[in-house]
Amino acid sequence: MVEHHHEHHPNVSADLIWEIARTNNAFLVKRKSGGGVQFSRDLYNLVNKHSRKHAGFINDKAVGILPGEKGSLVLSTKKTKHANRPSANKNEVKFGGDKSGPKIYKNVVNVVAKQGYRPDLRREAVARASAIRQASRPVKETPERKPRGAKAKKGTEKE
Repeated sequence: MVEHHHEHHPNVSADLIWEIARTNNAFLVKRKSGGGVQFSRDLYNLVNKHSRKHAGFINDKAVGILPGEKGSLVLSTKKTKHANRPSANKNEVKFGGDKSGPKIYKNVVNVVAKQGYRPDLRREAVARASAIRQASRPVKETPERKPRGAKAKKGTEKE
């Protein structure tokens, strides 16, 4: 008996969906300042830029990186199998906050590019992971400035 593998082929191409939804969709953020810049709130958009390449809701394969608890990162990718089932449509990988930066970036590259998922998004994925790690670090207080030079030291002694 021969097994049949049914691959999901949507009735409408992603390009057609983009042409229809690009001017008005739930993720689009329009700003009149800056010459009418358009951004995207899509979770699967690594650079938050409104474009066909980065639109996660259009592409069958999309990558999103979000902050997790205690400085961790959550890398989520879309599965191509369950396009019509949003709950079963994503795959998440968590990277703990205790791992070093280069190890996390290497793992991100492995998932995004080396396994052939979306190699064109390698640089954007690493940049997003780096920015999220940078933002999750606690801010150090600037130390009080010490006087430098003989005149400055004499000035502080008199006070």
